[in-house]
Amino acid sequence: MTYLEIKALLQKHGQEHLLQFWDELSPEERDCLIEDIENLDLMEVTSYFTRAIKSNESKSLLDEKIQPIPDSSIESIKTVLPEQLQKYERLGLEEIAKGKAAIILMAGGQGMYNVGLPSNKTLFELQALRIKRLQHMARELFGDCAGIALYIMTSDATHETTLAYFKENDYFGLNENQVKAFKQSTLPCFTFDGKIILDDKHKIARAPDGNGGLYVALEKEEILSDMENRGINSVHVFSVDNILVKVADPVFIGYCLSRSADCAAKVVSKRSADEPVGVVCLVDGLFGVVEYSEISKTTSQLCNDEGTLVYNAGNICNHYFTTEFLNKIAKNYSKELDLHVAKKKIPFIDVSGTKCKPSTPNGIKIEKFVFDVFKYSSKFAAWEVLREDEFSGLKNSDFAKEDCPTTARNHILDLHRRWLLKSGAKNVDGNVEISPLLSYAGENLVDIAKDKSFRGPLVLN
Repeated sequence: MTYLEIKALLQKHGQEHLLQFWDELSPEERDCLIEDIENLDLMEVTSYFTRAIKSNESKSLLDEKIQPIPDSSIESIKTVLPEQLQKYERLGLEEIAKGKAAIILMAGGQGMYNVGLPSNKTLFELQALRIKRLQHMARELFGDCAGIALYIMTSDATHETTLAYFKENDYFGLNENQVKAFKQSTLPCFTFDGKIILDDKHKIARAPDGNGGLYVALEKEEILSDMENRGINSVHVFSVDNILVKVADPVFIGYCLSRSADCAAKVVSKRSADEPVGVVCLVDGLFGVVEYSEISKTTSQLCNDEGTLVYNAGNICNHYFTTEFLNKIAKNYSKELDLHVAKKKIPFIDVSGTKCKPSTPNGIKIEKFVFDVFKYSSKFAAWEVLREDEFSGLKNSDFAKEDCPTTARNHILDLHRRWLLKSGAKNVDGNVEISPLLSYAGENLVDIAKDKSFRGPLVLN
């Protein structure tokens, strides 16, 4: 497009300020800016701003619109019979053995984080080794295993470093063709009055479009086609920042298969009524996640006859989808997903051309959430797991003393200690870590643990 064509397009959508430094730009910078603008669907992104703001302004408490998950749509690991758990696990391992299960790891920027375990393993390494162990378990049970495909959703900022990290570490023993990274899309950042922000005189400020950008990226980056070529049916989607995550959990996959679920969520019991976590429930008769701020204190504190919170199914960003469901979302609903406003401090170029770093929020980033597709499910299921076994988020620095490296490290070491004691160990003192290659979920430990004592720091390989 020519300068005049670009200018006319920007004027049409109220964004002509993006050319305010045109006369100061070099030919290369002008080309860069034009390409940046051409890569925007201005009609779409400006409508996103309007929709997001309207949705944010019209938000009200949802107390009258919500209902808890029906008993028919949820089971709990706390109450299911051991024989049933074994059936679920076998179903899941069979899906894995046939090469019909895959993982989508929403990586953010924390995959290479080391929380200080005795082994110094990073989150990426722990999860890759869990995949290896699962494949071994499936092979032992069914004689062969076609492997688990690992898709890693990255951002512009993390894509190359993620690829390099896996390559430098020989994919942690996985086959190179098992691992495929793809980038989520970005959206421009806006001022509060709807103007697209310039990050530089020739560059638009952008931000990742939230974990709900997954569905656009799956189509755009041809991941769905790759899944089809591999014959994948079951997809486990989760965030990298949970150190306890059971990757491609065969029990969860088997549970979903047994129910013919097209979409499912793992949930944990809330710590308390005021824990600021989203709750999986029905909203106007459709499944969804209601944020803590969207219901009143009175509703959040409601209890049933057993004294348990009525709205107790805490969302932990741990989901199951069929590839058929993902295709349906990507092709039919990805542009209709709810839009969420995040007020942020966004670096910008002021009218004098000076780069500024604000000390208070000066604009918004528009985000989509991965769970906003639940309402499109025709067969939704929830699976309640134990928080102490499966969820320890890593969102803060140690200064916060919660959801931080220290708590993540302590939680996984406590889990391993409990595994050893359950397998017959006399006592476990100090930091004793179990390699994922030795045990995925506490199995395979009796021979090394029975009547033994362990003292850390120690890594059992």
